[in-house]
Amino acid sequence: MTETRIPATEARLPASPREHLTAPVTRSVLLIQNRMLAAARELLSGRGFMELLPPVIGPVTDPGARGAKQVDVDYYGHRYKLMTSAILYKQAALTSFDKIFFIAPNIRLEPLETASTSRHLAEFHQIDIEMANASRDEAMAVAEDLVRHVIRRVMEDLPGELESLGRDTGEFTELLTAPFGRRTHADAVADLQAMGHDQSPDAELDWVGEAKLSQKASKPFFVTDYPKGSRGFYDRENKDQPGMLRNFDLIAAEGYGELCSGSEREQDYATIVARMRETAENPAKYAWYLQMLRDGVPPSAGFGLGLERFTRYVAGLDSVWQASAFPKVPGIASP
Repeated sequence: MTETRIPATEARLPASPREHLTAPVTRSVLLIQNRMLAAARELLSGRGFMELLPPVIGPVTDPGARGAKQVDVDYYGHRYKLMTSAILYKQAALTSFDKIFFIAPNIRLEPLETASTSRHLAEFHQIDIEMANASRDEAMAVAEDLVRHVIRRVMEDLPGELESLGRDTGEFTELLTAPFGRRTHADAVADLQAMGHDQSPDAELDWVGEAKLSQKASKPFFVTDYPKGSRGFYDRENKDQPGMLRNFDLIAAEGYGELCSGSEREQDYATIVARMRETAENPAKYAWYLQMLRDGVPPSAGFGLGLERFTRYVAGLDSVWQASAFPKVPGIASP
């Protein structure tokens, strides 16, 4: 297969790792991704964030990955999980440092139908950020600054690689010069329903609805205030608006969809236990985490920014697998 820009519905994996790794497109994409990581570290380190190495396995992991299955491993006779998200460990890390970030690997056995969305991998990485005593708006501000800084650095340092990929960098003009958009989940649902899309008001935006909103946008935008029950037990409920969460997603323009999810975190022990039970989670499985909360974890806010999805957006790729050196597409056996 010659690796060129092809319609997402026809995008497929190359025949072999060698074919993928030696393709000019892959080389350009990985050069861009390398610069993106350097730029992210530049901005975060410059703002006093401490980079820590995340765990790969643990007794529990994030239960909030929609539709994805977790992977069990035998850890010396104990059933451990491969990380679907490092959220619980980010909260715990704030007992040592006030501002931290990971470049975190994630394993999620996504439903087979996600193989055709062009946005899902079974193995991917996140730029994971957490800040003690921070608000949702502060986390959103960091996410916006991070996306803008990374794209500016790539445009400055690697214009030839972007040109070789056929990326229209004019699409970034508004992103670099104007604040990102912002709307509530309820507003997004109303917009989708007016477009004839049957989006549930009680659930996360589905993939089709997300793409429809993304295609209408000229720059990234935030969706805030998801309903309680649509996200994990760690997203803080709004005390002034019961039933609504202090969280957000960041949606890219041009139909690329969600880049980032975040929230203010709940850290009260009794509230977390109650939320676990509401979502049919067994608190006993989270013993180490709950003990951390009992002993005291600072209130915080943070987010996870999908690296391969972000790379896809920056490079203008048809499918997210093109943003990985060794892609794992749901349901497809690969090295």
